Amino acid sequence: MEQSSVLLWKGCTPWKGLLLTASLLTFWHRSTTAHVTIESLPPQVAEGENVLFLVHGLPKNLIAFAWYKGQTNMTHGIAWYTLDNNLRGPGPLNSGRETVYRNGSLLLQNITQRDTGTYTLQIYNRRGKIISATSINLHVTAFFWKCGRLATSAHPSIELVPPIVAEGKSVLLLVHNPPENIVGFVWFKGMSMLKNLMVARYILGRKSTVWGPAYGGKETVYSDGSLLLRDVTPKDHGLYTLLILRPDMKSEETQVQLQVDTSLSLFCNPLTSSQLMIQLEPRYAAEGEDVIFQVHNPPEDMQAFFWHKSKYRTEVLKIVEYSRAMNSLSWGPAYRGRGMVYNNGSLMLQDVTENDAGIYTLSVINKDAKIEKAYVELDVKKYVSQPFVQISDTIVEGRRSVIFTCISPDTDVSIRWIFNNKNLKLTERKTLSPTKCGLRIYPAGFEDAGEYKCEVYNPVSSNTNLPVKLAMMNE
Repeated sequence: MEQSSVLLWKGCTPWKGLLLTASLLTFWHRSTTAHVTIESLPPQVAEGENVLFLVHGLPKNLIAFAWYKGQTNMTHGIAWYTLDNNLRGPGPLNSGRETVYRNGSLLLQNITQRDTGTYTLQIYNRRGKIISATSINLHVTAFFWKCGRLATSAHPSIELVPPIVAEGKSVLLLVHNPPENIVGFVWFKGMSMLKNLMVARYILGRKSTVWGPAYGGKETVYSDGSLLLRDVTPKDHGLYTLLILRPDMKSEETQVQLQVDTSLSLFCNPLTSSQLMIQLEPRYAAEGEDVIFQVHNPPEDMQAFFWHKSKYRTEVLKIVEYSRAMNSLSWGPAYRGRGMVYNNGSLMLQDVTENDAGIYTLSVINKDAKIEKAYVELDVKKYVSQPFVQISDTIVEGRRSVIFTCISPDTDVSIRWIFNNKNLKLTERKTLSPTKCGLRIYPAGFEDAGEYKCEVYNPVSSNTNLPVKLAMMNE
């Protein structure tokens, strides 16, 4: 019978021979003569980890074994092994991440959700019979971050890097969370998406950039939508609008306020720019603070000015209107008693709240009835609350993964991770979630034992959780 089983493999691969033998002897596959067990190490696994199916009680009178996923037929084979000549080979479902060992064990590396399922080890004796078929179920935990703030960051937004740029320096208008199904984007200098205000249009399919009338020769557009401005001047100060184009003819828009640090030119040489500008003081306001909308370069023959909390001049969103000819000052009902204006058009709002955040428009009229406008975006922040950190395991065996999750009730905050009172240094083993609220260490080692904290912060405040300790256990 030994010779017949060997002859059965002639003319085809050993894997096909094993599968043919198995198909002829299916009545034997639940034999109770072999007491084989399989242990999963580790018992619970997450995406990206490795798992070993460790076989116990392997019988002595075997000649070969094979691993399957799902059904035990040729199309579901993973790997085979013959003990007489120490040959091994892959099956149709082998992805290159599987390793089979002489003791019957199977190693799966870098597992994914698709690896979830039933795995079966079939053992063949020297007569070609299946003397054992043992199965084990593998459940792979999805590795995704449950930080509670991903939804708030799903909309496109623009980050200024750095937040405030000095004259002569460069600033990157960095786009976050652009939609996947887009055909292109358009940048405008200003609040309105008018043709004469277009800086650039980028079409993804053609990878081409078309410069607009507002292009100054110092802009660079990147394929992710970000815009780089070099050698900025006070003329670059103001709002920028990004229009994202979709294939369904729909579009999204988002704005960002660029603030140029003109402190030297404003006080030493105020005539360096004649453009009407608004500068916020402070740049980022906390709830309860007072904010000054400081106006620079108003026309000398200014006859009237109008402040509105909107892109356009509307009565319902009026803050204040002033007429020099009539010597009249008219406040909107929502701002009466909490605002103050100055001769040059500057505005102060007292005790601001998050409801005050948004776009503000100043319209100035000179003696020739010419209207000049300036825009500014006010960002009001709350003082952040203390976060807390969840940890998947406080005591972890070596070569396993550990996941820290920073939970904060606040939105629109940044997160920094601290390890043993020092800023955590990222490595290939230490990765962060897209919003940095999740920290994953895999594989964890003894050097990772210690105290972990997350610091949440915004431009006006910061707060840190009580430290969480991670201990490592000997393998």
